[in-house]
Amino acid sequence: MLDLNPTAGFMVGCEIGVDFILVVCTNFAPEIIWRQEEHTDPSMGQHAILDRAKALLSEAIKRGYMEYGTLLGIGVGVAALIDQSTGTMLFAPNLGWRDPFPIRAMLQESFPEAPLIVDNEANIAALGEHYFGVAQGHDEVLYISAGVGLGGGIVHDGRVFSGVAGVGAEFGHMTMDPDGELCSCGNFGCWETQVSQRALFRHIRKSFEQGETGILFQLTNGGVDPLTVPMIVDAARTRDSVALGALEKTGRNLGIGIASLINALNPELVVCGGILSLAGEFLMPAAIMEVERRALCWNREATEVVLAKHGFDAAAMGGVAAVYETILAQPNLVGSLE
Repeated sequence: MLDLNPTAGFMVGCEIGVDFILVVCTNFAPEIIWRQEEHTDPSMGQHAILDRAKALLSEAIKRGYMEYGTLLGIGVGVAALIDQSTGTMLFAPNLGWRDPFPIRAMLQESFPEAPLIVDNEANIAALGEHYFGVAQGHDEVLYISAGVGLGGGIVHDGRVFSGVAGVGAEFGHMTMDPDGELCSCGNFGCWETQVSQRALFRHIRKSFEQGETGILFQLTNGGVDPLTVPMIVDAARTRDSVALGALEKTGRNLGIGIASLINALNPELVVCGGILSLAGEFLMPAAIMEVERRALCWNREATEVVLAKHGFDAAAMGGVAAVYETILAQPNLVGSLE
C-alpha cells in the first residue's frame, strides 16, 4: 500500500474573495499547518488588495520553509473570471475590477521559486472538494459558492470543466427573474441577486424597515451595526424570526436554482460552500425541499446535495489541490516526492 509522504514539501492555497483574503499552508498530506484570514474591502483598490495577498502568501511560505523546506507550489482562487490560457483576470464585478490584467504573471513575479496556479475561486474550490472533501470518489459534481456573490464549478469525468473560453459554470449569472434586482454584472435578476450574502442581508434589512425586531435587531444595535453571517446564524439558533425568515427565503431560492441545474446536468453530487455554508443547518432544509419539489424524479434520485467539507476554506484548499494535481501530472517540476 502507498500513502502520501507529508514531509515531501509544503503547498500554499489562497482565496482572494470580495471582502477577505484567506491563505493556508499545508504539508503534502495535506494537513493545514498555518492559516490566516484578513478582512478587506473592494474600496481598497486592486493594488492594495494584491499587495495584502502577496504579504500573506509570503508569511505562509516562511512558515512552510521552517517546517518542510521545499515549496511545491501556490494555488490562488479569485472571485473573478480568469482566462486559463494566459492567466489574465478578465472581469471581477464584485471586486470592482473591470479591466483585464495579467494576475498570474504579477503574482508569479513575486514568487518565482515554484509553480503558481490562478483560477476562479469556485472552480478551484470544486477541485479542492473533489480531491480532499466530500466529492472524493465522485466524477460528476456541481459546486456552488455562496458568498458576497454566487459562483459555480463543474467537475466532469473527474476534471474541472470550464467551457470553451475557460470561463464556464457562472451559475450565479443565470437569469432567474428578468424584472429582478440589478446584478453587479450589469444584468437584471441573476441568481446571485437572490442567493448571496447581499441577498440575505437585504431580506433582513427589509424586515427591520417593516418594524420587525428581535435578537438580531438587538445584535445590530437596531439595525445600525453591520450584519455578518455568523451573527445571523447565532440569532437563528435562538429562533429569531427575522433571521429564520431570511435564511428560509435564501434557502428556497438556492434550492430552485439547484433543481434547474440538476435537471440540466444530472450530477452525482451538488456541493454547497462559501460563507453562507456557515448557515447550512438553516439553508439546506429549505433548499432540499425545493429540489425535491422541482427536480425531475430520475435526476433527483441520482443526486445528493451536501455541504462542502471545507466550508469557508474550500477555495483555499482548492488552491492546494491545484498544486497537488500539477505535481501528480508533472512531478519533474519539483523534483522527487519520495
